[in-house]
Amino acid sequence: MKALVSRGSVDAVFQQMASHPQYLESFLRAQHYILHMDGPLPLPYRHYIAIMAAARHHCHYLVYLHSAHFLRVGGDPLWLQGLEAAPPRLRLLAHINKVLAHQPWLTACSHIQTLLKSGEQCWSLAELVQAVVILAHCHALCSFVYGCDADSDFVPRTKTPNGTPPTFCPFDAANGNTNVPQSLATPSEHKTRRRVTKPLNCIFFAITTHQSHVLTRPFLFLDMEEEEEIICFADPSGFITDPDFCYEEFARSEEDHFQVFRVQDYSWEDHGFSLVNRLYSDIGHLLDDRFRSVSTLPSLHSSDLKRAIWNYIHCVLGIRYDDYDYGEVNQLLERDLKLYIKAVACFPDATKTPVCPLSWALLKTSERIHVNLLIMEARLQAELLYALRAITQYMIA
Repeated sequence: MKALVSRGSVDAVFQQMASHPQYLESFLRAQHYILHMDGPLPLPYRHYIAIMAAARHHCHYLVYLHSAHFLRVGGDPLWLQGLEAAPPRLRLLAHINKVLAHQPWLTACSHIQTLLKSGEQCWSLAELVQAVVILAHCHALCSFVYGCDADSDFVPRTKTPNGTPPTFCPFDAANGNTNVPQSLATPSEHKTRRRVTKPLNCIFFAITTHQSHVLTRPFLFLDMEEEEEIICFADPSGFITDPDFCYEEFARSEEDHFQVFRVQDYSWEDHGFSLVNRLYSDIGHLLDDRFRSVSTLPSLHSSDLKRAIWNYIHCVLGIRYDDYDYGEVNQLLERDLKLYIKAVACFPDATKTPVCPLSWALLKTSERIHVNLLIMEARLQAELLYALRAITQYMIA
């Protein structure tokens, strides 16, 4: 209800999460902090990084959403032509973005060094940590969008008087702010407008020469002096480098040089949490609350099954727990469920449709959503572990 009041509507993603209100609150609080609260990165940078992350998985929903937010907070519309139009500092993130999205075990200390020692374009350590958190958050959210097939529900929405106000953050609901400006509380008279849909590169001038605009997620509608509405589309392919780079099976054989990430050597609880909290104040607590919330949600799934799902996701991403019997994964997870989990966690792509396990026909919708939430949070933690370990190695080198 808070999200409905603050946003004027509730999209498919939040409708799905709303079946677990306790988790939704922790998710919204963390996301609001990452994208809108105090931090070293300017607001336009944050949304542009989110666009870059979502584009790796062709997630139109998130690309359009953050394109709208990017413009709302004062971002340069020209940057939405693609990476080539963005500042060099943002383009430098393209490599670590693709690695974390598809093969996070490749994340190395050298990648961190390149970003922190690039002359005039270098990143500070605090900026890089926030950027990494945004990348990991959006990659993981792509998995949830894909698993719930929410991207297929993404359709143009007409502007209504009760849409999201341009100065009202849709995530304020998580912080108790549910006030709707009076001017938008009741319908007002509207003149007939001619709708014009144009490619993004054809409407930059129109965007930059008119100050008054109204944003309605996930599309951008602009009030023009000529009483036209212009819908802004951002093409995800423009934000992708090396499009053929994708998930590959993690190498487990002794001949390969990729070593298994052992949680006993570097864990979220003992290492990652303290590092990220030190370099990006309070975010560690908010992320930890998400991890704890998803694992303690009331569910028909047993604790052993939830543990098996979490550890299986980490396993396919190269992370192992020495104190866990991986035989339980095969005992508790049917083959079709394992295939589904792996697809959603490792290669969520809006151009494909997830194949749901046959056993899901017997589950309530909330139980299926719980599985997708577990996948999202396990993937988020895995990416953070790889990135934070590389940062730790850089700091002690």
